[in-house]
Amino acid sequence: MARAKGGHFLLRIEDIDHARSRPEWETQIYDDLHWLGITWDAPPMRQSDRLPAYRNALQRLWSQDLLYPCTCSRRDIAEAASAPQEGAQVIGPDGLVYPGTCRNKPTKPGPPPENTALRLNMAKALQHLKNQPPFHFTETCPDAPFGTGQITINARELTTQVGDIVLSRKDFLGSYHLSVVLDDHAQHITHVVRGSDLFDATNIHVVLQHLLGLPTPTYHHHRLIRDDDGKRLAKRDDARAIATFRAAGATPQDIRQMVGL
Repeated sequence: MARAKGGHFLLRIEDIDHARSRPEWETQIYDDLHWLGITWDAPPMRQSDRLPAYRNALQRLWSQDLLYPCTCSRRDIAEAASAPQEGAQVIGPDGLVYPGTCRNKPTKPGPPPENTALRLNMAKALQHLKNQPPFHFTETCPDAPFGTGQITINARELTTQVGDIVLSRKDFLGSYHLSVVLDDHAQHITHVVRGSDLFDATNIHVVLQHLLGLPTPTYHHHRLIRDDDGKRLAKRDDARAIATFRAAGATPQDIRQMVGL
């Protein structure tokens, strides 16, 4: 798509989660892409080299009183969300919508605390942006959940269906949502191409773009690659790696046919 429009195809290594990032896995990415005949037009950006940018953005949001520290574990959140007075559990782009347990705890002045999760106070963020025009983004993929064209974001649903998302984690600086927004801007990305499972996360990214004064790219959320049972291929489910097919004698053309290209 990028080359057809005379643009540039860029590669990014998202390696801020050290538990899920190893040098040999990164090498495998390069090797597999080269084998498939996929090349890129600039040196890959590595998120582990971008920590100062993430820290500066967190400081900016903290100074605007839009972040708060959170000490809740996943179990804490599940138990709080399932309490009788909370009603039905709501699942958002990051799983269970956070019930706000730590939202109103007092915070200390100065920089944001280290070694703790930092959450965006979504209600405050929307209040901060109340004088801006309605949020929207442009979607170009016909397979996207809500079709193509201008997708308007419902501000009320951001608080009820998304909630106070994590922008920095206890065990590593930043989060997927914060880093991709900042990285897209740093790489001058005009069109984001990614799987339809991330369509709902785009609402979060547009809000962050507005809060940080960044432009909103065009988005293309393509259909997912699935197995014979219709389940999406994912590392967590031990889906077969490209290297496994290569070792069995598959060719790049076999892979393209298998995924519908």
